[in-house]
Order: sequence, then C-alpha cells, then structure tokens
Amino acid sequence: MEPRIVNSKEKKIVGKRIRMTFLQNRTFELWSRFMPARKEILNSISANLFSIQIYKNDFDFKNFDLNAEFDKWAAMEVDDFSSVPSGMESMIIPGGLYAVFIHKGPASEGEITFKHIFGKWLPQSGYTIDRRPHFEILGEKYKHEDPDSEEEIWIPVKQMTED
Repeated sequence: MEPRIVNSKEKKIVGKRIRMTFLQNRTFELWSRFMPARKEILNSISANLFSIQIYKNDFDFKNFDLNAEFDKWAAMEVDDFSSVPSGMESMIIPGGLYAVFIHKGPASEGEITFKHIFGKWLPQSGYTIDRRPHFEILGEKYKHEDPDSEEEIWIPVKQMTED
C-alpha cells in the first residue's frame, strides 16, 4: 500500500469538534451532532466530509498512549468563513506535504490501514510526521461499513533531515 505524496494548499474548514481519547472514543457522538447540521454550511466546496484529528505536539505516534487527548472534528471544506453556522467552528488546515493513502473496506477495519502506515510505511519512507492536522476525506465512495467503501487518509509528513 503506497501513498501518493501531495503538496496540499491550505483548507478552510467548518464543522463541530469534540475532545476525546482512543479509549473514550466519542466519534459516534460527534458525527451524530454534525450530520443533521451539515446542511447549514452554505458555502461548502463539495459534498466531501472531513474527519480531522488534531494531536498535541508531544503526541507519540510510535508508542502512543490510548488515554492521550486529542481534538476530533466532523467538518466540510468551505471557500471562506463568511457564513459559519451557529454551534459550529472554523479552522484552517495549513498547507504542506501529505502522504495520502486509500483505505478500502469497512470503516471499522481502518485500524489495519493505520497500523500499516505508522508501523511499516512511515519508518521506511524517508518521511516523519509533521505537526499539522491529520484527516480523512469521506467522499462519494465512502459507505461506512460496506466492504466496497473507500476513504482517503491524509497524514502530514515532512522529509527526514540528517541531523
């Protein structure tokens, strides 16, 4: 499973966020709040949904703590922030390099793809994690638990330097 490396421009995002841990996963709660309200986002640039994770700068991706807190967003990309619905927030995902993987299969099997990314691909890639948001794009091929479902996993990376 090889990614494509993308130099992404910044993305303007509007949505809802919640603080959680991997052990206290509140993803269902977040999306249950966001999905009925998403139609209030009037200036989205597509129907794609974004699932965004923002980790603290000291988050350890090699030996991560299941109780470490992070912010998770359910959101859509917009062309500007002129119309942020009540109860939602805005943010900018900074531009930069991303390794973009395709996860095929049920969302519940995403852990397999993430283990490959962080356990196998990343250590051999010549890249390291960059401290920017991680996200998944849930586009028209995303079908949640369907075996034919597909989603894009965007991992922020930077070239390793020899220090």
